[in-house]
Formats: sequence, C-alpha cells, structure tokens
Amino acid sequence: MTAAADTGAMAQAILQHHGASFAGFEAEPVPAATRQEAVYLAALRACSALGFIAHDAECLAQAWLARSVRTGAFEPALWPDDPQDFGLQGLPHPRAFAPCPQRLGLYAVLPDAQWVGRMARAGVPTVQLRFKSTDAQAIAREVQAAVDAVRGTGALLFINDHWRTALEAGAYGVHLGQEDLDALSQDDLQAMRSRGIRLGVSTHGYAEMVRADAAGPSYIAMGAVFPTTLKKMATAPQGVGRLGAYARLMRHYPQVAIGGIGAEQFAQVRATGVGSIAVVRAIVNAPDPEAAAAQLMRLMDAAG
Repeated sequence: MTAAADTGAMAQAILQHHGASFAGFEAEPVPAATRQEAVYLAALRACSALGFIAHDAECLAQAWLARSVRTGAFEPALWPDDPQDFGLQGLPHPRAFAPCPQRLGLYAVLPDAQWVGRMARAGVPTVQLRFKSTDAQAIAREVQAAVDAVRGTGALLFINDHWRTALEAGAYGVHLGQEDLDALSQDDLQAMRSRGIRLGVSTHGYAEMVRADAAGPSYIAMGAVFPTTLKKMATAPQGVGRLGAYARLMRHYPQVAIGGIGAEQFAQVRATGVGSIAVVRAIVNAPDPEAAAAQLMRLMDAAG
C-alpha cells in the first residue's frame, strides 16, 4: 500500500467511526498541510470532510497526531478529547482568573440594568448585561445600575465587553468575545486577574478554545449551538454533537452553551454535560419573563 493510500484508508476509518456524530455539515476544503505524518494528514482530510473549518481541522489533526505519538497507536474510533493533546495548560493553570461555580445554571443575557434586576429578583443564578452603546457615560451608568440591581439577590453578574467599567463598578465578572480577548495585552489580563474579577470567553470551535485556555478564564462559552438571529455569526451553528465533543475536551472548565437554545432543546443540550445554558430571546421575548425563567430553571434542574 502506498503512503497516499494508507493515509486515505486512515481518513476513511475516522469518517466511518465519527460521521454520524458530526452529521449535517458540508465538507470544507482541506487546508494546506503543515506536517507530513500519515496520522496528521489523515485526520486533516477527515476533519475537513466532517465540515470543520480550516483552523479547527488543523487543531484536530495536530491533536490526533499528538495522541498517536503519546500512546504509540492510531485509534480512529477515539475522538481526541485529552487536553494535553491540544496543548491546553496543565492544572493548576499558571495564570488563572478567579474561579466561578462549576455549574452556573440558567444564564440570562439581558439588554439593560432593569432587565438584570428583574431576572436577579426572579431567582436566575447568573445574569449578563449586554448593553450596546458607544456613549461612555451611558455605559458607566448602566453597568453601575446593574451591579446595584443584583446586590442582595445572590445572582452572579457578568458584564459583556466593558471590562474596565466593570472593574470600576465592582462587577462579579466580565464576558469577552474572541476579538475583545485578542485586543487585550498581557498587562490588561494581569490587571483583571489581580482584581479578582471573573472572566468568561466566547468560543466557536477548537482553535478558539485553545486560544481562550491560554488566558486561564473562569468559564468557557461554546456556541452558537443552534441558529440565532441575534447576531451574524462567522461560523455555522455547531449542533449538539460538536458541543458534546467540546464539553469533553474542556471538562476542567465551567461551561456555558449559548445560541438559539429554547426550552425544547434544554434536555439534549444538558445531556452533553455542560453546566449552564445561556438564553436571550427565551426570556426577553416571553409574554411572562418571570414564568419563562422559572420554567427554564426547572428544566435545568430536571436535566441535571
């Protein structure tokens, strides 16, 4: 058997074992190879065929190779999910943010401080202020109002994007997207860590999870799980098959699933092992938001 045929057979073996788990994605072009080992080339080809975009296919192929070197065997039936094979940092993380609960429960993403206070009083355990404005004074007022609104409720408040304002207001945590995280210097990250604020980071696949891990965040958000109209996504909806694989890899982090999740999907999302589900429309657009929140919290408990 030629090397090319051997690589093709290995790639086919991966597809046979995992095609059903990652069904529903169109094949992606195979990216340019950065190595020539047969395991790497086979995994790169197979993961591209399964619909993983270039930097995720590369990340998986590197992990598949690392595991084969570590164990001395190519195992097509075993999807990579060992943190060391992806180069994730060991525990305890040398540059970790302050911890948050392993299970953050129902996580309501809300447009203003009034909504934050309303859901905190309704018993939602984790809330996020996602206040969109370019007015620095308006942002400062809204963030401070949100911090005040959760006082005495027990709700954990994360501020989306506005990390400096969150620090000044004494918020429990901040949530950043990949571009926001990339824009931070090491001094910025250390300033946040030294103040004890928690950090959550959005991820949309393997490569972004590896990048997020380098910052040592308090939790990892993974999505979008299902289609969402709230924002234009650069990546396709990930689905519960990928979410389950992500959850296994990032098992040492608290995890938040986000993106198009309604009550009818709670059971299958929770079955992946994630400890928190973030919702937006399921609460904000509900005829009775308090009743909707109560129902979703019951679903979280039942699934757990």
